[in-house]
Amino acid sequence: MHDFGFKRGRLYCENVSVASLARKHGSPLYVYSHATLTRNFEQLDDALSPIKHLVCYSPKANSNLGVLRTLANAGSGFDIVSGGELQRVIAAGGDPKKCIFAGVGKTEEEIELALKKGIYSFNVESEPELVRINKVARRLKKKAPIAVRVNPNVDAKTHAKITTGTYDNKFGIAFEEIEGVYERAAKLKHLHLRGIQMHIGSQLTEVAPFEKAVRKVAPLAKRLAEKHGFEFFSIGGGVGIVYEPALESGDANWWRSPKRKKLLTPAKYAAKLLPLLQPLGLRILIEPGRFIAGNAGILITRVEYVKRTGVKNFVIVDAAMNDLARPALYDSYHEIVPLTQKAGDHLKRNQISSDVVGPICESGDYFCKKRMLPKVGEGDYLALLSAGAYGFVMASNYNTRALAAEVLVKGNRAEVVRKRQSLKQLWAGESVPKWLQ
Repeated sequence: MHDFGFKRGRLYCENVSVASLARKHGSPLYVYSHATLTRNFEQLDDALSPIKHLVCYSPKANSNLGVLRTLANAGSGFDIVSGGELQRVIAAGGDPKKCIFAGVGKTEEEIELALKKGIYSFNVESEPELVRINKVARRLKKKAPIAVRVNPNVDAKTHAKITTGTYDNKFGIAFEEIEGVYERAAKLKHLHLRGIQMHIGSQLTEVAPFEKAVRKVAPLAKRLAEKHGFEFFSIGGGVGIVYEPALESGDANWWRSPKRKKLLTPAKYAAKLLPLLQPLGLRILIEPGRFIAGNAGILITRVEYVKRTGVKNFVIVDAAMNDLARPALYDSYHEIVPLTQKAGDHLKRNQISSDVVGPICESGDYFCKKRMLPKVGEGDYLALLSAGAYGFVMASNYNTRALAAEVLVKGNRAEVVRKRQSLKQLWAGESVPKWLQ
């Protein structure tokens, strides 16, 4: 469920007209829904209420301070992957004691920062990392809380670039080696063995891979918990969202349609996993990102030109792959709708096969190809839906393009939560060597 829909033929975010935001703040423009962020978090939190648990949102999906504050206010913990993300969470009002620190390449500086801020646990990806964390903790005269990430060798059957739970991936330690790793870790005096962690991939739309992984790892977690006094078992994130369609035929109530059956809901997720997790008696952590933020955001873009070649109908817009990289990286689908809906737009006779493309000098700079869309013209605005996760966070300044602005909407209120970057800011930190002047 999300809070974008058409009212009287105009697209709204909650109670705010999206077109009014585009006119006021320009484009490209990211727009986020406070209600959707909060609801998605609460659905997961409520689904796990029968057991001790902590929902740790992953800022890598969307790290805007307004988004992070929204989730901190809702009671979220955070699944961070860098020292920068930790400092973002703290700046947004998040509690470092509810943060877990993941990632395969933690530096000594990042480990030191995390220990000083008092994070809940490190998710450790290798034995050399255990040695490094122990060394830093010894220097600081602290005990570092850790959980080793077990790689269960379970194929999530998702896109190859977002699968993380097989032995072909760089993440975690092989299932068969985990008990020996914990034996050796227990001898490192500046480590506190607080738990165990796993994560098998992103954008999973069926519960079966989660169930398979938990069934495999839960007995291991139980044995190790009894031996080392664990507090928690983190089962990772990865619950997917529906990208197609998000606004079926412009219907704001799309989630009532039969197509919603494809959605992996928190209720379905919990129904399969809770019976496996409850007997452990451990606190269960989950690390969602996309599920919370994905359908909570859209990207607004303006049509600059419509170019017809006789073979193709190109809709050239002012957003580009530097603003939203997912289609270029993964051929990812984002539904695209005009901000104004006309009667009959959903009928194929009123649509035209279109490539929606950006202005960057790359053939990969496109948002869709051969998509049946309503006819649009110069000056019209389009919305790229389901862009709240892995959208702005992956943006760049390629082609010396300024980063987009971001707006957060709550009810009938809207506020800029990131100002549009000025072009001069792009080279403010650069200089010409004196010997070239």
